[in-house]
Amino acid sequence: MSAHLAGRRTGGPDQRRDPARPSQGRAPHTRSRSRRAGAQPADRSALVSVLRAVGFGLSTGLVLLVAALAVVLIVIPKATGSMPLTVLTQSMEPTLPPGTLVVVRPVATDRIEVGDVVTYQITSGQAAVVTHRVIAVSSSSDGGRTFTTKGDNNAVADSRPVLPAQIRGTVWYSLPEIGTVNQFVNGSRSWLIPTAATLLLGYAAVMITLGVVSTVRRRRAARRASSGDLRAAGRHRQRTPAGTP
Repeated sequence: MSAHLAGRRTGGPDQRRDPARPSQGRAPHTRSRSRRAGAQPADRSALVSVLRAVGFGLSTGLVLLVAALAVVLIVIPKATGSMPLTVLTQSMEPTLPPGTLVVVRPVATDRIEVGDVVTYQITSGQAAVVTHRVIAVSSSSDGGRTFTTKGDNNAVADSRPVLPAQIRGTVWYSLPEIGTVNQFVNGSRSWLIPTAATLLLGYAAVMITLGVVSTVRRRRAARRASSGDLRAAGRHRQRTPAGTP
């Protein structure tokens, strides 16, 4: 009887677990914790990638905008002998409101017709100019021409006829709201162009450096991952008994 009871105690529920045997109940918790730990770096990496892409898009757009303004305000006028000007008054509204950039291209005065928008000197030989529309062309007996001009928003024509010597050219194209930028660039060109060039070169150097660093880091990470896989494969081979498939 006593032997039977002892046998029951030995093989019953009070039997101690082998400490070397892993607990089956704790494995899922360990796996879920490792999954959460692996998910956080992945989420952080995705966020960094998104922010980097947004920053690259914004910086690229800014560089393209600066390049486009440089072409419109400097390159095209220099290449064609044109002159960028800014509309300051309301006399040509709504066609050319204040703040509009107008690029004036030189043209032979005998080709100017009624309806053309011309830029002319208020007083012959002086720098101050006005941009108005030609509403009449008069020819004298000796072949000379004069032009009657008027602002689209003005009730009456300009008081004095415009002589061919006063004509600086006709409006080639216009861009609204860009005239302010033109004033800033042309009023400060002595320091603005070198500064802009320096900033663009610095930006290019930074982007190249970041690209090189990112490439080096990716290559190092790939090498580490490859080395880890090789080490893990070597340990697995050492633990596998000889002759085991």
